[in-house]
Amino acid sequence: QVQLVESGGGLVQPGGSLTLSCAASGLTLDYDAIGWFRQAPGKEREGVSCISRRDGTTYGGDAAEGRFILSRDNAKNTVYLQMNSLKPEDTAVYYCATATHCSAYTWVWGQGTQVTVSS
Repeated sequence: QVQLVESGGGLVQPGGSLTLSCAASGLTLDYDAIGWFRQAPGKEREGVSCISRRDGTTYGGDAAEGRFILSRDNAKNTVYLQMNSLKPEDTAVYYCATATHCSAYTWVWGQGTQVTVSS
């Protein structure tokens, strides 16, 4: 059974940094992509970034704006999202998810972690 557990969310001041973790278990080789998405109150969920477990290629969504760095540790089955220069508009619930590839339509989701950027 595929399971994803996010951690690392919290309250951070504007301009600060935060690193989210996504620990995966039960993944088969078919699940090559680990992606991060976010959903702010009253807004649709949007893609942040995605990484290939096989070769580490990353794909940044519009939300990343070059401020977010995605990395993986295959030995720990964990993907990290380092978020820098955070803005209040980055406030959202952040979800990690897995799929066969980063352009897939069907994803398996984690429970999400809240990130709040506020002074």
